[in-house]
Amino acid sequence: MNAPPDERETVIITGSSGFIGSALVRHLSARYRVIGFDRDLPPHPPAEAECVCVDLTDDASVQAAFLRVRVAYGARIASVIHLAGYFDLTGEPSRKYEEVTVKGTERLLGALQAFEAQQFVFVSTMLIHASTTPGVPINEQSPLDASLPYRDSKIRTEQLIREQRGAIPAVYLRPAGIYDDGGHSAFLAQQIARINERRLSSHVYPGSLATGQPSLHLDDLLDAIERVIDRRAALPPDLPLLLGEIDAMSYDDLQRALGRLIHDEAWETHSIPKAAAKAGAWAQNTVLDEDTFIRPWMVDISDDHYTLDLTRARQLLDWSPRRSLRGSLPVIVQGLKDDPYAWYRANGLNAARVADEKAEKAAARPHDMAPAEHQQMIQDHAQGMRGMHFDMLWVHWLTMGLGLWLATVPFVFGTFTQTEFSAAILNVTEERELWDPALRNALTGWNDLICGVLIMMFAALSMSPRNGWAQWANGALGVWLLGASLLFWAPSAAVYANDMLVGALVVALTLLIPMMPGMSMEGMMDGTNTPPGWSYCPSTYVQRMPIIVMGAIGLVISRVLTAYQLGHIDSAWDPFFDVPGALNGAEHIITSDMSKAWLVADGGVGTMIYMIEILMGAMGGRARWRTMPWMVLLFGVIVVPLGVVSIYFIIMQPIAIGTYCTLCLAAGLAMLIMIPYSLDELVAMGQFLVLNKRRGRPVWSTFFRGDALPGGTIDRHPGFGDPLPAAFASSIRGVNLPWTLVASALIGVWLMFSRASLGSIPPIADSDHLVGALVVTVAIIAMAEVARPLRFLNILFGLWLIAAPWLLHGSNVTGDVAGMIAGLALIALSLPRGRRSEEHYGSWDRLIV
Repeated sequence: MNAPPDERETVIITGSSGFIGSALVRHLSARYRVIGFDRDLPPHPPAEAECVCVDLTDDASVQAAFLRVRVAYGARIASVIHLAGYFDLTGEPSRKYEEVTVKGTERLLGALQAFEAQQFVFVSTMLIHASTTPGVPINEQSPLDASLPYRDSKIRTEQLIREQRGAIPAVYLRPAGIYDDGGHSAFLAQQIARINERRLSSHVYPGSLATGQPSLHLDDLLDAIERVIDRRAALPPDLPLLLGEIDAMSYDDLQRALGRLIHDEAWETHSIPKAAAKAGAWAQNTVLDEDTFIRPWMVDISDDHYTLDLTRARQLLDWSPRRSLRGSLPVIVQGLKDDPYAWYRANGLNAARVADEKAEKAAARPHDMAPAEHQQMIQDHAQGMRGMHFDMLWVHWLTMGLGLWLATVPFVFGTFTQTEFSAAILNVTEERELWDPALRNALTGWNDLICGVLIMMFAALSMSPRNGWAQWANGALGVWLLGASLLFWAPSAAVYANDMLVGALVVALTLLIPMMPGMSMEGMMDGTNTPPGWSYCPSTYVQRMPIIVMGAIGLVISRVLTAYQLGHIDSAWDPFFDVPGALNGAEHIITSDMSKAWLVADGGVGTMIYMIEILMGAMGGRARWRTMPWMVLLFGVIVVPLGVVSIYFIIMQPIAIGTYCTLCLAAGLAMLIMIPYSLDELVAMGQFLVLNKRRGRPVWSTFFRGDALPGGTIDRHPGFGDPLPAAFASSIRGVNLPWTLVASALIGVWLMFSRASLGSIPPIADSDHLVGALVVTVAIIAMAEVARPLRFLNILFGLWLIAAPWLLHGSNVTGDVAGMIAGLALIALSLPRGRRSEEHYGSWDRLIV
């Protein structure tokens, strides 16, 4: 049986997938057969309309679209509502205004001439009129203003329609700014967000606070358009029509109303000079490279005032607005308060800025399951953890084996009986004024024996799930073994290597591989791993890979230096700073007075730190930023502060000692590269602790045991199971290489070696070296987006480079000029934020300036 024919009249809507277009499709579809003209790109028009793909900049595409209309719906068209057009925020001329808005309309009109089109409605804007003064409304005959590209394109399009519409009646709707109860209005939403976030810019305005512009609720616009279509036969053939609310709130009234609704306080706004506002907007957008909403052209029109004479709309359409912005503000703000995160996303704002509220709202929601059911889930999870413990008993057996091995090492290696030692060992003993090698050997032997017995005992106790403390005890013994041989200046290379390997394995077997004891049950049951407002998880294993790889490189390098310092090898390799017949750079530095100031071999301290970094890099799951906050903080302390300290010592080497060490520089670089890759996880951990404290959870228990965090999500980005390029891309999330920071780092490298290129001498040569190394350090750390503001420190270094030639001697004219140019370049390069990725970091987004 055939379906009855659709007797509804046809309406075509261009731009039918947009904010207004999609609402209009749904509004008209009950009475009209709606066709949506739109690009072949998402989003698509609502299902109530047939989507006809069309490119208004292409003649063939427009002709094909109308051919589809003729074949499917015939030649009779009740109305064409033309919403499509071009607009951008730059305020600058663009060829797209001509191609899309003007020429696109011309193509539509040309194709419509072959149809029985009863009406063409062009949606223009109230802003094509010149502004007025308070108390003096504008009407459809008021003067026009084409001072901005957007306004000019609308004015020229209206004129084109008058000239080329032929017999098709035309209506030129000139609405005020559209909004709805969700706050969907770019300018209004931005104003609300500024006040909600208490930004400094929310308290200033570059114009008269008494000026204002009317708005128009989306529902009132839809009603007006429907009346225009319904009364098309009675309307004049060429009709401009203003639409808007009579009540135009002044900027000050709007600010105060929003302040009361959002924060329940009077919101003071101060007028500032336009020049200052334009300079600030220009600096933010151009110099600092921030993508802010405010543009200089907006400052220019900040004094524009509009009130409307709606006589024509009342007479011809029997229309007047039923809504008002003043009355809608409580509804809009309540939507923001109910779900800030969703409100920001719906309005195209950076929702990460209000991710804290997302977590708090999620935590405040009632639990979906009954208390008994929740308790049963906890019991089931605890039982599963208990089963996992017994499935992992092999690690404790293996740990016992390592303890047995360690206890027998002194007898196998002859540690207690060795009496002869190499010349290198004796030389180190004499230079460092150490105890006799035989005594040190005996101490390492007793240490291995006692630690081996204790490891076996604690491993046996760890078999019971009640003795989680025993696992921690073995973990502590493993860390002790990493450094004990350094404390005793172990004469035996085999003992040192064995203790380090056994120590690392004990830590891995007791803390890394089995479930770490004492973790919060709620934290483990929470299946999310991405912090609220973040676009990725900062704790995935691919995220940790750069740190682990750099740690391994640093470990190998430090291991060589340690072997030389302990006397296990006769020389240390240095390919660039090698002096025939004397100590090379590496040997000279690691036997210098600076090195001897340490009670133990400082290279060995580096080896121990790199090994701990590798172990901690591998420790924990994808959600460890909230399940193991203590470990993330400790990891961050080891990587960041200790890393900066180690870099400082490397910086001081040529100044205090007079030479470089290739291996030291390479190890320092590895340490430096780790820092930006570790900062995002530290930020996530800090946010978690703050949010958990806000929701009333115990601070210290959360810090040591972890917890759940409502509002998180699951990271679906590629991992080790995906193709290598995709996994690599995931591993560097949160870190990028803006050319400004790369250039700053290169300037820093040049400064470090400026004495070689410019022939400068101390003190200015030492100053250049120190500043250059600090510039490199800051630039590389700032490559982490969460640390991007640190780049401003390089401005201070740039200022010092400009002042140094006037305060220090040791250079020549060429060197002075080069240093000052480098300082100026450094300042200029440190102002822009540089390329920003699409990643988000919760409320920390506010600080990435």
